[in-house]
Order: sequence, then structure tokens, then C-alpha cells
Amino acid sequence: MSSQATPPILNLPNILTMTRIAAIPLMAALLMSPTQSAGFWAAAVFSLASVTDWLDGYLARRMGIVTIFGKFLDPIADKLIVMAALIMILPYGRVPAWIVLVILGREIIITGLRGIASSEGIVIQASDLGKFKTIFQLVAIIGLLLHYDYNWLFGIEHQWVHVNMHNVGMFFLWIATLLTVWSGVDYLARFIRIIAR
Repeated sequence: MSSQATPPILNLPNILTMTRIAAIPLMAALLMSPTQSAGFWAAAVFSLASVTDWLDGYLARRMGIVTIFGKFLDPIADKLIVMAALIMILPYGRVPAWIVLVILGREIIITGLRGIASSEGIVIQASDLGKFKTIFQLVAIIGLLLHYDYNWLFGIEHQWVHVNMHNVGMFFLWIATLLTVWSGVDYLARFIRIIAR
């Protein structure tokens, strides 16, 4: 009887995930300075890391090398880079502390519930709410890292438009916070229903 070989842990998708974690110290070092250039490069590092969040999952499925290690590491990498960015800009007053607490608290609670469900052999799939939450968080953080005023070329006539990136970031962060709470309550409700059975 033939058995399918287990994919190696050090495959391309997992390496991309580990690269996302490795980007955290670089981003944090850049955010030690509140200058516009440091924020720009930190946003660039964060943006590239965010792309790997989509790419590693896509490649794992496309190449047929989904591993337990990858399933474990990928959501941890997502949470680490999001929380690192929010915590690093907290001293500069770019984000309300209570919002960081809500986001951090939600992630800790849901991770704990996932661990309990997993120990019972139960897998509770991430909902679309959770996916939208992540997208809005990523966009919000990029805006908050950029923070300063920028002039962007818009439209067919290429007119310069003055944009305050902090306001853009906060707009998306409010939506992300709402989705954070909503998706957390939704996951908790699904967890209770499944465990109750």
C-alpha cells in the first residue's frame, strides 16, 4: 500500500512565512525613529511582508505542500507582525491604546479557543469576517506607518492631491476594530455551538 510522502517543513511557502517573522525586527528597528523616512521604509517592509501572507498560502495550495507546521506558523506570523507594528507606533500617539488592547485581546482569546478546539480534534474554519478584518488591519497599519502628509498624483489629468496618511490609516483602523470585535464574537458563538454538541 503506497503512502503519500509528507512535504518537507523547509519548503518555499514556509520559508516565506518565516521571512515575514524575520521582517519584524527590521520593521521595529526602523520604527525606533518617528521620522517620515523611517515610517516610509517601515511601511515598505510591512507591505512586502503582507504580500507574503497571501503568497505563502497560495503557493502551498498550488504546489500541494500544505504542512501542519505551515498551518501553525502562518497565523502566528500574521498576528506577530500586526501587533509589532501597532505596539511600536503606540508611544508616538499614532493609535489609541484601547484599540491596540482590543485587537491584541481578540487575537489572544481566539488563539486560545482554536487551541482548545484543536485539542478536541475540531477545526473551526476562519470566516470571511476574519479575512476582511485582516485586510482592513493591514491597510490601516500601512497608513499609520506612513503617517505624514503626502502629495499623490491622481486622475487622468495627473493632478496632485494632498493626503494625510494618518487620517487614512485611522479610517481603516476604525473599520478594522469593528470587524475585530464582530469576527471575535462570531468565532466565540461558533465555538460554543460546536463544543456544546
